[in-house]
Amino acid sequence: MNDNQIDSAPLLAPRVEPAALSHRFRAIGVLHHPKKPESLELAQEIEEHLRGLGVGEIWQASAWASEDVARHLPDVNLLITLGGDGTLLRAARIGARYDVPMLGVKMGRLGFLAELAPDHWREPLGEIIAGRFWVEARLMVRARVERTGHNGAAPEVLCEYDALNDVVLSRGDLARVVRIRAELDGGYLTTYTCDGLIISTPTGSTGYALAVHGPILPPEARNILVIPIAPHLSMDRAVVLPEGTEVRLQALPDYDPVLTVDGQVMVAVGHDHEVVVGSSPHLARFIRLRERSYFYQSLMDKLSWAG
Repeated sequence: MNDNQIDSAPLLAPRVEPAALSHRFRAIGVLHHPKKPESLELAQEIEEHLRGLGVGEIWQASAWASEDVARHLPDVNLLITLGGDGTLLRAARIGARYDVPMLGVKMGRLGFLAELAPDHWREPLGEIIAGRFWVEARLMVRARVERTGHNGAAPEVLCEYDALNDVVLSRGDLARVVRIRAELDGGYLTTYTCDGLIISTPTGSTGYALAVHGPILPPEARNILVIPIAPHLSMDRAVVLPEGTEVRLQALPDYDPVLTVDGQVMVAVGHDHEVVVGSSPHLARFIRLRERSYFYQSLMDKLSWAG
């Protein structure tokens, strides 16, 4: 899927429980980071190793080449990403609609999503190819920007994106607050006066949402967070919503804010636009080798919170 493509799939998806996949990986894609030469070298090593393990079809591509990657995905059984969490976020936005599981090799500074280390991947990869793993399914959100219809006309959908971490409606580069009217399932919630508003998945609860003191949600939870950034004399608490809730946001016409998706896609939002966020019909799926309780200890270790 290209970043500008509008997906007309239904908003809600059935809950998918983690389950073992067939260990017969017929085709595997290896995505390297285009600005990390060491990741391209590692991609070549991994391809050679996979061929030695009997994998029939292997291809490589830049994780930033969305259209090239999307062309392969209908026939791919596994995506291996080499980079940080940002690389996995890109892969999730492309691959989730095809139910392709992902395996991250961490080459960034602080990674919550990657499963393997660049200096210890051969033995774990063999375990995975042999079928000894489990699959973690994570909720994604879908955001669309609509232009208000006139004289009873339906609103026009300008763009639509899936996100694994979060979508943020914020003031952009101006050093002033933005006022954002928020509705939940068609009912008025409040009008925020703040630097911005984060709509986060459980995955994103350890990202930007955590930086503004939001709650930490387990990765397989089916909830959506709404949390303001630096609120001023307005609602200052996070709201935790169930899967399927529709959040509708409208920035009041002081100036035009921006919408960012996973911190990687930016969209200008006009005074006659609304941002609508709900559950994506697609889930991001991650190959795991660690115990199912890995998340909390990993969080303590990475944030140096362990006693």
